[in-house]
Amino acid sequence: MTPVPHVEPTALAEMIEPAQCALLVIDVQEDFASPMGAVARAGADMSGVAPALDKIEALIDAARRAGASVAFARVVTTAESDSEALKLLHARKGEPPEALALCREGQPGAAYHRVAPRPGDIEVEKRLYNAFHGTSLEVDLRMRGVETLVVAGFATHCCVDATSRDAFHRGFNVFVVSDATDSYSADAHWSTLRALRASCALIVGTQAVLSAWRG
Repeated sequence: MTPVPHVEPTALAEMIEPAQCALLVIDVQEDFASPMGAVARAGADMSGVAPALDKIEALIDAARRAGASVAFARVVTTAESDSEALKLLHARKGEPPEALALCREGQPGAAYHRVAPRPGDIEVEKRLYNAFHGTSLEVDLRMRGVETLVVAGFATHCCVDATSRDAFHRGFNVFVVSDATDSYSADAHWSTLRALRASCALIVGTQAVLSAWRG
């Protein structure tokens, strides 16, 4: 049994009808998802990442086959784009300045890992956590008639959480895929999903989404 209630698979199909739905893939990048990336080098528990990536790849394929929109959001930073608040937060936490250097523009860590947009997909670049802030994501989705988001990617407690909450505030129906997301910590992952379900999102499993889109 999962630690958070999931939508019953038999009820899901009518909620995520492909014509009004987008799969939103968040931060599947070298620094966050590769065993050679910055997060792994910092000592994070990467054991949940590869299984989540398998699910993300299956979801992307299923979304394209079903006719749902596919949207990619990734972090691309520069030293100049690091906000003073971010720098001060890291300093107050006792973290070294180099901890800020994630997904730097033009560096391998910013590249996609195992996935990539295709022509016709939506793609946005962001500076911090929320894929809507400072990007064209909402406009791009609205232009395609998207009302519902199925969210996958990394990390559950950070960018998935921030984006899902803002999506709800902007009037989107939000579904987060529990086994296609990861936080490098089971406690952080499930506590975030529990909090999201309590306020702004429904939680689903990959197999239920695949079945809904096949139907």
